[in-house]
Amino acid sequence: MQPIILASASPRRAELLTQIGLSFHARPVDIDETPREDESPSAYVERLAREKAIAGASDPGQIVIGSDTSVVLGGDILGKPANPGEAEATLGRLSGRTHQVLTAVALATGGQCFTRLVITDVTFRELCPEEIRAYIASGEPMDKAGSYGIQGLGGIFVKEIRGSYSSVVGLPLQETATLLAQAGYPVWKVWQRSLESHNE
Repeated sequence: MQPIILASASPRRAELLTQIGLSFHARPVDIDETPREDESPSAYVERLAREKAIAGASDPGQIVIGSDTSVVLGGDILGKPANPGEAEATLGRLSGRTHQVLTAVALATGGQCFTRLVITDVTFRELCPEEIRAYIASGEPMDKAGSYGIQGLGGIFVKEIRGSYSSVVGLPLQETATLLAQAGYPVWKVWQRSLESHNE
């Protein structure tokens, strides 16, 4: 089967691909992530996922996966915080409210690129100032869209999630597997057949 490239430095995306049994090489790419004028959040994340996948494709025989995640509240994209004060302000805005996490995954192979967009509603409980400051002091929010990680300490803030958990972490697994299957790479074919080996 073709080699798989993950066009990302994200350890969370790497963990998710490993979770579904894939072997891959991580190849981070550097693209301009500035939103375009009048670009909607959904168009923005799909464009970045596509650009990452295409930028990571050095050989048409490879399968390259790109992904991008944005946290959106009231139409505003809440990116990674530039400093602790920005993280505090973002978490204060998310407190007690429902926001959307938009994650796009793109797959580039054979000179073509296909994308899927997943939108998940996440509701935070009311947060007190002391726990927001303690969370920021932990350092966890500083490299994450929306200033929180659902798979880490920030998971205690989440009251409800409607949609894809893996998408909120950074890579929608069902949609990724669908794209891989469409590219002739169904993930279940690479799973270890431990029971068959045991019975031989």
